[in-house]
Order: sequence, then structure tokens, then C-alpha cells
Amino acid sequence: MSIEEYGGGQGPQSDVLVVTTNDMPGYRVEKVIGEVFGLTVRSRHLGSQIGAGLKSMIGGELKGLTKTLVQTRNQAMERLIEQARARGANAVLAFRFDVTEAADVGTEVCAYGTAVVVVQQ
Repeated sequence: MSIEEYGGGQGPQSDVLVVTTNDMPGYRVEKVIGEVFGLTVRSRHLGSQIGAGLKSMIGGELKGLTKTLVQTRNQAMERLIEQARARGANAVLAFRFDVTEAADVGTEVCAYGTAVVVVQQ
């Protein structure tokens, strides 16, 4: 079974599998490369902040902020995959996201995990 057949990666063309688990059934970790991360900081534009402020008064999903956060997470993950690939990995184990406010100007999203080379058992 190849990485792609395992259901891995972040799309049909991805050659790097990213999983939240510490191992992959049917695969053996041949080499641990080390920590990799993808980082991005996004500021919110004035329109979305005003809209979010109004929406928060009446309740409901803040769709503009949700969309921005999804885009930001995807960008951080793409950067993590690029870094893993550049270091020779074909998988990232123990994948996580960390989200924090960055100096009251935006949201920092860090995607991180352990880059490894896995082989089929």
C-alpha cells in the first residue's frame, strides 16, 4: 500500500502523509527527521471585525472569521508539508495546530509535528 492508497496527504497529488497519531498501522518509521512547522499570522480586516462585533451581540456563527481561520490553517499546513518534503520526509506524525492571538492585530496559527520517513511493513 502506498502513502496515497493509505488515504494520506492533503489531496490527490500529495506525497507527504500527515496524521495526528504517533504511528501508522502497516508502516514502520525508518528515520525520524525531527520537528517541522508551518506558521502564518493573519490580520482581520476592519469589515470583518465590525461584522463580527455586531454578530456577537445577537449570536450565531461568525462566518467571515470562520472562513479566514480555515484559510489560515490550510496555509500553515501547506507550509508544514513543504518543510517536511524539503527535509526528505514522506510523513508527519503527531500533527497538531496551535492558535493564538498575535499582539492584538491578528491570529497566529502554527501547524507542527514530527517529520519522518516511513516504509511499508
